[in-house]
Amino acid sequence: MQIRGLLLLLALILLAATAEAGKNKKEKVKKDGSECEDWRWGPCVPNSKDCGLGYREGTCKDETRKLKCKIPCNWKKKFGADCKYKFESWGGCSAQTGVKTRSGILKKALYNAQCEEIVYVTKPCSSKIKSKSKGQSPLLAS
Repeated sequence: MQIRGLLLLLALILLAATAEAGKNKKEKVKKDGSECEDWRWGPCVPNSKDCGLGYREGTCKDETRKLKCKIPCNWKKKFGADCKYKFESWGGCSAQTGVKTRSGILKKALYNAQCEEIVYVTKPCSSKIKSKSKGQSPLLAS
C-alpha cells in the first residue's frame, strides 16, 4: 500500500513539473512575440534572380519584420508563390491554336496576398502520337 502511495506521489510531482515547463515555454513565446495582430505581409522577394531564398517584409502599426521565404525555381511565376490553386484536368487539344487549356480555382491566399479567383493556363499539345496497343509487336497483333 505504501509503494502504491509513493508511486502516485511521484506521478503527481512529474505531472506538475511537466505542466510548469509547458507554461514557461508559452510565456517565452509571448514575450518574444508582438502584441500586434494585424500584420500586413508583402510578397516574397528573392535575394537574387527570380527564384530561390529571399525575404518577405511585414508591417503592423509602427513595427516592421522580415521573414525568410523561398520561391521554387520551377514555380508558375505568373500566379505568385502566395496564391495556391486547385487545377482541373487538361482539356482537349485545339486544332486551330495547337494548345490545350485548363483552369484553376483559388484554394488559399497566403499572407493576405492579392490573388485572382480563377486562372487559366495553356501548354502546347504533344506532337507524339500515342499508340493504343502497348507492349505488343505489330506482328503479334495479326
